[in-house]
Formats: sequence, structure tokens, C-alpha cells
Amino acid sequence: MISLRKVDRVYPLKGGPYYALRHINLEVAAGDFVSIMGPSGSGKSTLLHILGLHDAAWNGEYTLCGAAVHALDQKKRFELQKKHIGFVFQSYHLLDDLTVYENLEIPLSYRDVPKKDREGIVCDALDRFHIVGKKDLYPSQLSGGQQQLVGIARALVAKPDLILADEPTGNLHSDQGREIMALFRELNEKDGVTIVQVTHSAENATYGSKVVRLADGMVV
Repeated sequence: MISLRKVDRVYPLKGGPYYALRHINLEVAAGDFVSIMGPSGSGKSTLLHILGLHDAAWNGEYTLCGAAVHALDQKKRFELQKKHIGFVFQSYHLLDDLTVYENLEIPLSYRDVPKKDREGIVCDALDRFHIVGKKDLYPSQLSGGQQQLVGIARALVAKPDLILADEPTGNLHSDQGREIMALFRELNEKDGVTIVQVTHSAENATYGSKVVRLADGMVV
């Protein structure tokens, strides 16, 4: 599903170029659950942003779901992102002025799902994540754990092939974090969703099937 070959991310600085990532080679097969680990400044989030097609200023080769990302223009990359990737963020990134229902509907509108079909899809997601009773609430009315559940439901509502998660339990207490990680494992094992997460937590990494360690922008 994912193949990186000699990927570099370089920031031009006055004192000389800074390599946030250097010669990254990475393979992620469909159905993998990969944890990217490393100290602060090791390049974890930079790598995730490249995988998620949020960052285009890199060199090397990146193949996603059979498409050569490095050969695509910005519009084609955005179409690839919409079709295949869902995101889960540490700080939830829910839209504060939209209800839970409306937050879940947004990704479907981006993917041009007809309005008549969205209601059934959103209702199925609300039911699956046991948040039907929260559908008319706004993010500010939810706990951190509930907001993260909504974030995961939003990431999955359009049935992406790949979930990218950036410290998905970083703002949750330990019990809530374990519930979220157990949900990720279930999605991976039962639904076959490919997951790549960035985490500082050795405990969270045990939920996955593979660990990639970074240091100073390189795989170690």
C-alpha cells in the first residue's frame, strides 16, 4: 500500500540545509498496523505529513495504493488523499461550530457522496461508535474521549483504505487511551483497515504489528 524510496525532507536554513528526514525507505502492506516511534525532533510527524500528502516539499519516490505520488500534480495528490486516507489528530480538529452529525457528514461532502446517501452512512457511524445520543451536540459539549471517538468516526466514515493517526491518545487519560487503542486494533483486525500511527507510547505501540523507529531523521 505504501512504498517510500530514498525520501528526504530538507529545510533550507541560513546556516546550511537541515535534514528533517534523510533517505527514508519504508514499506507498509495493506492490513498492517504500524507505529512510528522516536524522540522529539526525530522526524515522526514530518514523515506522517508526507504520508498524508499534506507536505509536498520532499525528494524521493512515494507510491500509495499503486499511484506514484512523486509524479502527480497537486490536484491529483488531493484526489488520491480524498479517496484513500482518513486522519486522526491528537487535538481532535473537530469543527467547533458544527454538531457531531455535521462533523461526520463533512468528509462525505468532500468525496461527492450524494446528500440522499449521507444520512444513512452517518447514522451507521453514529451507531457503530455508540454516539447516537451525541449527534446534536457541539464539540465543546463533549469530553476529550468523546471528541476523539468522533474524530475516529469522522476518519472512517468514508471507508478509507488507510488511517494516519498523530499521537491519537496524547490528550486522553490512560483508561480513555486504552479504549481508543483497543478500537484501533479492532478496526485493523476485523475491518482490515491499514493504520500508521505516530506515538511516544511504548504501550500504544504494542497494539500494532510493526514498529518503525526514527532518530535524527533516519530509520534505525
